[in-house]
Amino acid sequence: MSISEAGATAGRYPLSANLGLLCIFDKGETDGAFGPRHLVIHGWRVRGELDLAALRGALDDVVERHEILRTEIVRDGGEQYQRVHPPCSPELVVHDITDDGRPRDEQVDDFVNTIEAGRLGADVLPHLRAELGRFDDRDGVLVLIVHHTAGDGWSLHVLIHELAVCYARRRGFEVPVLPEARQYGEFSVWQIDDLATAQSQASREYWGGKLRGGRMLDIKADRTLAPDTAAVYAVERFLLDTELTRGTIELARVMHCSPFMVLLAAFNALLARKSGATDLVVPIITSGRTDQSFLETVGPFFNLVPLRTDIEGCRTFSELVLRIRATCLEAYAHELPFSEVVAQAPEINKTYERDDNAVCAIQVLQFPGMTDAETVGDVEYAEVRKRTKACQDTSDIPNGVLWALDILADGEIAGTARYNTEQFDRETTIRMIEDYRGILASGLADPNRPLWAL
Repeated sequence: MSISEAGATAGRYPLSANLGLLCIFDKGETDGAFGPRHLVIHGWRVRGELDLAALRGALDDVVERHEILRTEIVRDGGEQYQRVHPPCSPELVVHDITDDGRPRDEQVDDFVNTIEAGRLGADVLPHLRAELGRFDDRDGVLVLIVHHTAGDGWSLHVLIHELAVCYARRRGFEVPVLPEARQYGEFSVWQIDDLATAQSQASREYWGGKLRGGRMLDIKADRTLAPDTAAVYAVERFLLDTELTRGTIELARVMHCSPFMVLLAAFNALLARKSGATDLVVPIITSGRTDQSFLETVGPFFNLVPLRTDIEGCRTFSELVLRIRATCLEAYAHELPFSEVVAQAPEINKTYERDDNAVCAIQVLQFPGMTDAETVGDVEYAEVRKRTKACQDTSDIPNGVLWALDILADGEIAGTARYNTEQFDRETTIRMIEDYRGILASGLADPNRPLWAL
């Protein structure tokens, strides 16, 4: 009998490595990883007939398909595990949006910001809620909210596709039948066996050597965080214009790397300038879906990968991009859950214990399908991606600062910077964004420009 076979019983699964990590950030039901603000939220414009009864039925369908949406994380005793509950109906909240004459996309941005200030506790089942704002019977915005202990950004894109299919079928349209869903609990037991392989052991040895003596890079906060102070997160949004996007993509092509690596190089240059450090350990967020058989599974797969890059003696922006490329390729080849990495180099996490600084992570959003407009049945779905309005009350992250960049179809890059207002002023975040924009523009204009002159 394998470890995984011994670890799973009907309706009960061991924790995945990621859920175990979230338990470390458990601060109870009011704050932290299991608090009501630790949410993943995405919105889609929906154009077509909006049948509320069919939509409620489709929401029931996806909750029935994905056990994680009705799974309790038991953590109140010595043993921690996942307990699956029977199917239950998620809440659908319907709002009528009074058209005030502004462009509807701008009103949609306001609506989604309002939803992002909401709450959904980890103790509420299912871990999914939908909010529909309607301009009229054929034009609206559908927002999906999932607690982060039950899903991630990738999961929401799986859910919106399945919801669209289930809605169309309930409306009588001939659409392809969805394949049987693999469950997150299956992934949890698969992961136990995978982490016992020789390949995983080789990756542990890589990370132990790569991170030895390193610490997560952090930046000075505006205020020291008082003990037991609840985080209050805000998000600043910005756009990088088409010229910067074209330059990023072109430099990536010339240097045989991804646009993300170019964007990450500029981020590293920014953090190096703010911290004065040359030994940079900067975490990125990946999808965490290292096994393709779970690409259509809903659950908290997201992974924190600490990238260590030594920029000592690095002379130019192009040289920095090459070093970032090498760091990324090594890390991708040895990706392990963050908790496994920390076990090999526990000193890197010491930075999180400081209350006067914050670790900055970054991700480039690359989700599957249902991002650009797509019609399923008689409804068109288009993700709300180009947003420009800041929000001073938004969903939390467990710790630190998180940037995200999204390369849009119109040739711009949409960015977000999420920060704890108990530590940082909004003006500090805005200055960081403008410094980043300047560093990226300077590096793209002349990749051979000295780093100090960016």
